[in-house]
Amino acid sequence: MTSNGLRADNYSDDNFSDDESAPLTENIYGGSTRTVQETKGWDVFRDPPIKEVSGSMADQKCLEITVKILKVFTYLATFVIVLGSGVISKGTLLFMTSQLRADRIIEFCSRGSDKQYVLKLPSAERVAWMWCLFFAFSVPQLGALFRSTRMCYFKSSKKPPFSHFLTIFLMETGHTIGLALLVFCVLPDIDVVKGAMLTNCLCFVPGVLGLLSRNGKESQRFIKVIIDLVAISAQATGFIVWPIIEGRADLWIIPVCIFLVSLGWWENYISKHSPLPFIKKLGKIKDQFDQTRYFTYMFISAWKIICFFLTMLFIILAREKELAFFFTEFSEGFSSHPITILEIKPILGGTSLPDISEIIPTGDDATIDSSEMVPIYVLLINISASYLAYIFGKFACKIMIQGFSYAFPVNLTIPVSISLLIAACGLRNGDPCFFSDTIPNYLFFESPTSVFLNDFISHQHAWIWLLWLLSQTWITIHIWTPKCERLARTEKLQVVPMYEGLLIDQSLGLNRKRDDEADVKPEDLDEIQKEKADEYYETISNHTDGSSPKTVKNSDHITRIYACATMWHENKEEMIEFLKSILRLDEDQSARRVAQKYLRVVDPDYYEFETHIFFDDAFEISDHNDDDTQVNRFVKLLIATIDEAASDVHQTHIRVRPPKKIPTPYGGRLIWSLPGKTKMIAHLKDKMKIRHRKRWSQVMYMYYLLGHRLMELPISVDRKATIAENTYLLTLDGDIDFQPSAVLLLIDLMKKNRNLGAACGRIHPVGSGPMVWYQLFEYAIGHWLQKATEHVIGCVLCSPGCFSLFRGKALMDDNVMKKYTTCSAEARHYVQYDQGEDRWLCTLLLQRGYRVEYSAASDAYTHAPEGFNEFFNQRRRWVPSTIANIMDLLMDSKRTIDINDNISMPYIGYQILLMGGTILGPGTIFLMLVGAFVAAFQIDNWTSFYYNIYPILFFMLVCFTCKSNIQLLAAQILSTGYALIMMAVIVGTALQLREDGVGSPSAIFLIAMTGSFFIAACLHPQEFWCIVPGIIYLLSIPSMYLLLILYSIINLNNVSWGTREVAVKKTKKELEEERKAAEQASKQKKQKSLLSFLQAGGSNDDDEGSIEISLAGLFRCMLCTHQKAGDEKAQLMHIADSLDSLSKRLDHIEKVIDPVGHTSRRRSMSASSRQGDPHLKPVTEEEEHAESSAESDSETASTLPKNKRDDLVNPYWIEDPDVGKGEVEYLSSNELQFWKDLLEKYLYPLDENKEEKERIAADLKELRDQSVFAFFMMNALFVLIVFLLTLKKDYLHVKWPFGVKTNITYDESTQEDRIAKDLIELRNKSVFAFLMFNALFVLIVFLLQLNKDQIHVKWPLGIRTNITYIEETSEVHITKEYLQLEPIGLVFVFFFALILVIQFVAMLFHRFGTLAHILASTELNWSCTKKKEEMSPNALLDKQAIEIVKQLQKLQGIDGDYDNDSGSGPDRIGRRKTIQNLEKAAQKKRQIGTLDVAFKKRFAKLNANPEAGTPLLDRRLTMRRETMKALEVRINSVMAERRKSHMQTLGAKNEFSSNNNVVQRNQRNSVASSIPVKEVFENGHVNQAFEEDNYGSRNSLPMHPRAGNVTWKGNNSRM
Repeated sequence: MTSNGLRADNYSDDNFSDDESAPLTENIYGGSTRTVQETKGWDVFRDPPIKEVSGSMADQKCLEITVKILKVFTYLATFVIVLGSGVISKGTLLFMTSQLRADRIIEFCSRGSDKQYVLKLPSAERVAWMWCLFFAFSVPQLGALFRSTRMCYFKSSKKPPFSHFLTIFLMETGHTIGLALLVFCVLPDIDVVKGAMLTNCLCFVPGVLGLLSRNGKESQRFIKVIIDLVAISAQATGFIVWPIIEGRADLWIIPVCIFLVSLGWWENYISKHSPLPFIKKLGKIKDQFDQTRYFTYMFISAWKIICFFLTMLFIILAREKELAFFFTEFSEGFSSHPITILEIKPILGGTSLPDISEIIPTGDDATIDSSEMVPIYVLLINISASYLAYIFGKFACKIMIQGFSYAFPVNLTIPVSISLLIAACGLRNGDPCFFSDTIPNYLFFESPTSVFLNDFISHQHAWIWLLWLLSQTWITIHIWTPKCERLARTEKLQVVPMYEGLLIDQSLGLNRKRDDEADVKPEDLDEIQKEKADEYYETISNHTDGSSPKTVKNSDHITRIYACATMWHENKEEMIEFLKSILRLDEDQSARRVAQKYLRVVDPDYYEFETHIFFDDAFEISDHNDDDTQVNRFVKLLIATIDEAASDVHQTHIRVRPPKKIPTPYGGRLIWSLPGKTKMIAHLKDKMKIRHRKRWSQVMYMYYLLGHRLMELPISVDRKATIAENTYLLTLDGDIDFQPSAVLLLIDLMKKNRNLGAACGRIHPVGSGPMVWYQLFEYAIGHWLQKATEHVIGCVLCSPGCFSLFRGKALMDDNVMKKYTTCSAEARHYVQYDQGEDRWLCTLLLQRGYRVEYSAASDAYTHAPEGFNEFFNQRRRWVPSTIANIMDLLMDSKRTIDINDNISMPYIGYQILLMGGTILGPGTIFLMLVGAFVAAFQIDNWTSFYYNIYPILFFMLVCFTCKSNIQLLAAQILSTGYALIMMAVIVGTALQLREDGVGSPSAIFLIAMTGSFFIAACLHPQEFWCIVPGIIYLLSIPSMYLLLILYSIINLNNVSWGTREVAVKKTKKELEEERKAAEQASKQKKQKSLLSFLQAGGSNDDDEGSIEISLAGLFRCMLCTHQKAGDEKAQLMHIADSLDSLSKRLDHIEKVIDPVGHTSRRRSMSASSRQGDPHLKPVTEEEEHAESSAESDSETASTLPKNKRDDLVNPYWIEDPDVGKGEVEYLSSNELQFWKDLLEKYLYPLDENKEEKERIAADLKELRDQSVFAFFMMNALFVLIVFLLTLKKDYLHVKWPFGVKTNITYDESTQEDRIAKDLIELRNKSVFAFLMFNALFVLIVFLLQLNKDQIHVKWPLGIRTNITYIEETSEVHITKEYLQLEPIGLVFVFFFALILVIQFVAMLFHRFGTLAHILASTELNWSCTKKKEEMSPNALLDKQAIEIVKQLQKLQGIDGDYDNDSGSGPDRIGRRKTIQNLEKAAQKKRQIGTLDVAFKKRFAKLNANPEAGTPLLDRRLTMRRETMKALEVRINSVMAERRKSHMQTLGAKNEFSSNNNVVQRNQRNSVASSIPVKEVFENGHVNQAFEEDNYGSRNSLPMHPRAGNVTWKGNNSRM
């Protein structure tokens, strides 16, 4: 049977079942198992989800087009620069070597004369060019020496064994000697065209080693060996061609020279897989060179310079017979010296000059002076061109444009050079004066004897040069097919750290590494699917038999991403954004998996993915019984919103299957199977069973994913190490919004650097209102400047937990994961550990030597605090924890520098500078306000001082004495006032700048600051508008850098979270206890009051007056007192209880009278229908009492027998209808034991009795007091000293108090008494130190400011020239008036300007790196790369496989509904097919489940018939008939393999008959499978949580015969 398209019998609908075949779009919550969706004809109207374009979904089409245009420009620009630089470098090399021959005759330009002149270069000129060649060789070697030294001292490098060092030493020595022979012996004795050709046959040794390294496993080995032999033979002809043709004995040095030069690239062509033992041994030695290379080349680079110099001296001595002139004429050679010109008799016939013995001089000589700068210019051009070729070549490799912009120009360098040299020499021979305006007449290339094309082809033997060129291209063929990752490190791209400046094109081709192959090959794709050791099918620990394979498998290198989100009290909008992000990742992973599984496409970005949500405080007391718990409203909200999020992502209504429910020792677990077949697991934490808060959730998932699920795998330690290195934890907040590409960019950074422990992206705040606008600018500047600077000059200190990627291996290292479980036992621990857990985790990674990086191209969006109070409370946590963690890093800086290659002393100095700015920030802002008041309001310094000090002291008093809400109210009022004052200050400053001019220090600093911000915004075009709220930021400076710092330090003892706080549901018992405690406290308070003795005995709580007068609650006067009426609230509660009891009795009567009616949702019944009921009977009191007691509250229910609940078997929450009707499963015994052990050791709930809370509060209060006192004293003393010095500068001299130490002592008393005391003490010390520093700073600057007339710096810019004319004496006096850089201005300019300059320069470097990352990640589908028509069908399929799968697996429009909003133009609304779509919606149809099922169904419907068309695919993804056929062939081959695999598995006995399609399940569903471990890891058990085995059902094997091949009809059919 044939078909018109791809649809055949084996593609029937029956084969599109799935292991999780419940449709996503049917009413599964009602328990229905229907596979057909029934829709009433009157209910077909639709409400499809509207596609959102905010946050990460914002339309970035313009940006994408801009980036693609930029990448095209980068292609062309890099190609031109690499080619041009290579040609210039080669040309200048040949130009320098042309001047070295002693007996060379050059024809001199005799413009305007018929006479002919020649000249011979003096020895001084030749000496200058010799030294230039030496310098040109030495500069790259000095660069290698500098890089190696920097790596060894600032990073790490191992000392090599002597044998390894000797091997490299001998090879590099031979290479250097050969290079010196080439430059000083061979090239000067042949013309430049022959010399350029000769540089194409320097690959002899690499060619031979490459041949010997080939093994039998390579494809098409025989053909490659034949080509290798031809290439080596072609290279070998370079040994003899020029000596034989020229017939000169001195040219027989060429074979030795070529052989020695080619030794320099031996290492790149050695392989440990060679069949030859010697080559294999060298290959194993080579693998160890990477660790010792920088240490080795510290010495090798210096030795190569010395060796080249000695060889050069030896050659000069051998050729010139003397050596002294080489040194004595050095200065003369690089200065102007005379050159003698000889007039000769004209030579008739021919254009070549005779030998020096044949010249007939006329005696009319002349002398000219040489140009002393020409050798220097040529040298600089050569060095610059070589460096540019190297840098841009490496850049091309990093951003994945190596073929066109690296390999192509490298191979074109010699052909282009030869073409230009032939043209130049021809022009010069025809007219000696042609280049006289560009090149001095006494200098030129060593021209060949003939320049005509036919002579070039016949006499210059161009044919043999073409063989050399083609053989070099073959030997360097690896540079055309790179397999390295994006943004690969230099060590991954190059063998030797730097380049060979004299042979730049050969260096780029032969030094580029060959062994950068991908870890995963096509044959490994099946193994990837087999080895998904998922938690649901693990039987580990107890069955480890030690028989696991020891070797690391390629599938172990697969990227594994665990998204770990922490949730608490997120709202619906925030949850939806998070779920949409997870669903987008699920869709992306599904597309990559399907492309690999069915299209056999190797995807370098493939990853395994799983989501884990850790829900804090997920349980609350149930509504019906205080003894039971139910999930809280936030968990229910998550369950309810997942359908909405899925519908939004897939643009069609989706009902995700209810989650599976699993009771656990820590609470519970919900497991969703997402449409892309990835799992989303919500871990519901009960704070009565496990510690709550974010840090303990992080400990929980680290130990679970990295400890239990990785370290307990029954595999070898080598495999575990490889898996750990490629396992990443994506830490997320519950409100994050991001795209899959953002995660892949972070993965790129991880793959690029194995020492990278964590990477974070660019966080964008989302929300509305002035506080969010302020944060827009703050986040932008923080990322543009501060994070970029940390990334460039050291390490990022904080990778925020809302969106960061952590390497599993790094977290598992010593003193990281284990130390992260430390309980807060001291006061400062509460600040450092619990308030800033993300920063502390990064500090632990840095202190273990790992690097933390920042990717500006990886965007994520998080909800920012929109209210003033919420913002201040958030920063109240952040500020102290930031200071504590940075201080911890600085105190341990010496050890950190030793262990961390990326942290150096300059970076620590930069952090000390920032820390000083943070501590002295309030004092600095105070001084700024004092100065601004003076300038803006024209008042004196003391008045300004008083105006500014009073509000600050008032705010501090409020913070110490009032509650948090009063403090925040005061902060809001003061912030508003300061904003108004700042506006006046801005106006005053503008007027002052107008008077002083743009040359004043203030103007320059202001222009530099705003200019840097504006340039930074321009360099971030996506975020340009973030600079607009800068005016709000400016107005908020006093509030944020003065009030906020004070509020944070003074409230240091407050360790509550401060945001997302909600009321906790309490039991009736707890409510009653709280009410009694409140009454008792009220009585005690009144008894202890000053006026209690006036009371007439007893409490007056029961009295009230007909007339009452009170003043703010201070006192109350009651007239006509009388006894207060009973408690109205208690009476109302009593009435409510009575009504409740009455209602239950009526329910009982109704149930007895009509049980059916009672259970049918209380349907209304008429009185007449009840009168005739034969079942009426009297209701006894006993029955009524039994019924009421069975439904009573917990107090009476406990007295009756009921089902005993076990939290690990039948907890109440799994019966909650709001949780869904999913299956109930149970943990395996191993995992159950793991959780019990983890809870017992690390995560048991901490005791929170009243004494403990009071002790901790007292400890924190003491810490707060000490910190505030120290902080205040520092700032106050600083301000005072500066102020007084400004007033009395002639009498006061203050030395800067360096080395002041603050000793913090902790009382080692009992645990209960110590914490309260320690926290208060730490607070006091911190505040004391903080204020002391600020006071000292303000004092010094202010005192200097008061004496600014005597203490100032004359500013050299903006000088005013005053011209005064005195009439009495007729004199003109001209005086210059300098602007003064005052003390306050001096502090601002040099302190903040220094930080600004550092951050701006670092931002430029980081921008370049980010641009390279974006370009490397951008795929061009335009015709500029390669036309689709010119690509083979398989190549086109490989290129577009992921996009094709993404389009085919879409759930939207799966039933052909593509006309939702079709059409364009003025009448597109009128042409909308509304009725047709509604009719389709009303039809009964089978729904599609997961994404890969949708892919298979769509693929089956693809038709090669052009009339049919495929409306789903984008226009850019349309495929011609050949490509569609290639697609079908590829899928058919995969199906055949799977069918064959099933047949081999089943053997001759098919146990799965058509009548036995259902597998019997155990009575108790267990998550753990009974499949043996050996079968899981060796034979490959398919994991049902991720994959299905075949198109058919997992439990049956449909064997439909294929009746004939598929025929293809129609021409040029497109998909």
